[in-house]
Amino acid sequence: MFKNETGVNKVIDDRKGNSYVFMGVSSCGKSTIGAAVAQLLGAKFIDGDDLHPKANIIKMKSGQPLNDDDRAPWLERINDAAFSIEQKNEQGVIVCSSLKKIYREQIRRGNHKVTFIHLYGDFELVKARMQSRADHFMPIELLKSQFDTLEMPTDEPDVIQVSIEGDFEDVIERCLAAIHQRTDV
Repeated sequence: MFKNETGVNKVIDDRKGNSYVFMGVSSCGKSTIGAAVAQLLGAKFIDGDDLHPKANIIKMKSGQPLNDDDRAPWLERINDAAFSIEQKNEQGVIVCSSLKKIYREQIRRGNHKVTFIHLYGDFELVKARMQSRADHFMPIELLKSQFDTLEMPTDEPDVIQVSIEGDFEDVIERCLAAIHQRTDV
């Protein structure tokens, strides 16, 4: 839970229509942290991995990185999810790697209440976390391609940088604090 200025636990829930897109390379914690934040916000949770077309899943599982053409229909689905959340005046957490600026721009297109939460850590930290996972379809060999593809969002005002260093609860607190600060709840 996020502690407000008076030290009282508080769930942030008064910014309806907002989508928080948890982004970063595979195994940085997007799904786990995003789901926890969504629960604390009382928000809808959408794991972008569930929106990949079948061909993308098969390609990644076989060890082949996706190209921009592969990602286009997936990013359109992410954009549609954010649009739906805004139009229905809901609040949502969407997980999507959003590695390139053009991908983030595609998600922003036509959406006015999207904020990206960039979960970041160095290669060795993320590699160690990936090696401890058994339930994901992306092989570790593709992690380097994810880091190579990542365009750090240094000049994008709707992107909040959150380090994944430390334990799970610390990362959740940093995410909630950043959202709280951004939305002036």
